[in-house]
Amino acid sequence: METLKEWISYLYDAQKLKDLIIYGSYPALMAIVFAETGLLVGFFLPGDSLLVTAGILAGQKLLNAPLLMILLSIAAIIGDTVGYSIGYRTGPVIFTRPKSLLFDPEHINRAHRFYEKYGGKTIILARFLPLIRTFAPVVAGVGKMNYPKFLSYNIFGGIGWVVSMISVGYFLGSIPGVDKYLHLIIILVIVISFIPGVTEYIREKKKSGVKNEKNS
Repeated sequence: METLKEWISYLYDAQKLKDLIIYGSYPALMAIVFAETGLLVGFFLPGDSLLVTAGILAGQKLLNAPLLMILLSIAAIIGDTVGYSIGYRTGPVIFTRPKSLLFDPEHINRAHRFYEKYGGKTIILARFLPLIRTFAPVVAGVGKMNYPKFLSYNIFGGIGWVVSMISVGYFLGSIPGVDKYLHLIIILVIVISFIPGVTEYIREKKKSGVKNEKNS
């Protein structure tokens, strides 16, 4: 338990995250992106801030931006494919899986509601939404979404997410002295990334409240 907390805090510490990216290089980045998008237990991983930070380092010529975009796009696409496979093989029973330290049924239920609202486009939109990003491909698999259709959304969304986040970081990395504000940038990225999800959650609560009033 303590080890997990230490690992999570490590990923959300600006300097430690930077060190991880520099010393772990491309393999570590690919592993984290894959885990967040392909493993149910990867929902806590900081995909957006990781990509932006990697982009900043690429802007400082510590990493190769084109190679970074290619490798991490591949990792993201493979991750979603694995998530789809998990959902396809597991089926609806996954919605009744008990809550544990690394799994909360509410996360996958939220992704399910999002999928019901936006359909296949969820695979693209979810790339920019923490938590939903991890569980959207699983829900698509459970729903037996046509795989060629899923793959096209997966490729488009994966490349779009990786390239856009790294590009933002690359631009910031070209600004002199940006390292002094790295922790603030990471906090800002995390806050911005959660705004759409929080907004959607508030809308759901309002709608359910209105329905309850009508039924009472």
